[in-house]
Amino acid sequence: MSSSEPAPYIVCTDVRKAFGSHEVLKGVSTQFRTGEVTVIIGASGSGKSTLLRAINRLEPHDSGSITIDGVAVGDDAATLQRQRSEVGMVFQQFNLFGHLTVLDNLTLAPRRVRRTPRSQAREQAMALLARVGMQDHAHKYPWQLSGGQQQRVAIARALAMAPKVILFDEPTSALDPEMVQEVLDVMRELAHGGMTMIVVTHEMGFAREVADRVMFFDQGCIAHDAPPAEFFANPGSERIRAFIRRMSA
Repeated sequence: MSSSEPAPYIVCTDVRKAFGSHEVLKGVSTQFRTGEVTVIIGASGSGKSTLLRAINRLEPHDSGSITIDGVAVGDDAATLQRQRSEVGMVFQQFNLFGHLTVLDNLTLAPRRVRRTPRSQAREQAMALLARVGMQDHAHKYPWQLSGGQQQRVAIARALAMAPKVILFDEPTSALDPEMVQEVLDVMRELAHGGMTMIVVTHEMGFAREVADRVMFFDQGCIAHDAPPAEFFANPGSERIRAFIRRMSA
């Protein structure tokens, strides 16, 4: 590792996970550096989302190790709460609290976890909503918003904890096609601002344009991992080439 290259922030070593007899992660080893945007692609069921959920301990891994900033991801409640405040997550289905306004969705975790005073949490939340173009909707409820608007709020909510990394689990796959671009634009802005991001997506254009590296998952293993120019020019196998062609059609 060169002196100018940041140390890995998240390290996965021989990570395995099975659901019954079906092994979803088969000894995955990789690392993610601060300031890096990693895009993970691959067929459904290949283990992409399971890896993200294992990093955030939403899905405990069976064996191997995952460390965040040198600390193992495990079941210790205090450590896990601290790690989850450093590693935000944006889900496919938004996961906003339906009984809370947009503003309250953003202020809840900072007030409860970081003990941020209410007035400061609201001020920070309004600044984040402005950043994602949702400041005029602060007092609406999630059901009053489009899917694209809800996902932008979900991104702002993840940012409200000032995380060091954000995990995106297929953030545009539940959206109508015309709403995809508004969410990708917000993600591009985050990437250009230096946010460390791990993104599971089928958006090949985003991967080509924004990623520092692209990783292809195949049946629970990392089949290819390269910078985007190299990844798309030399996919590594006919299977990957066919996948890229299908997703880019």
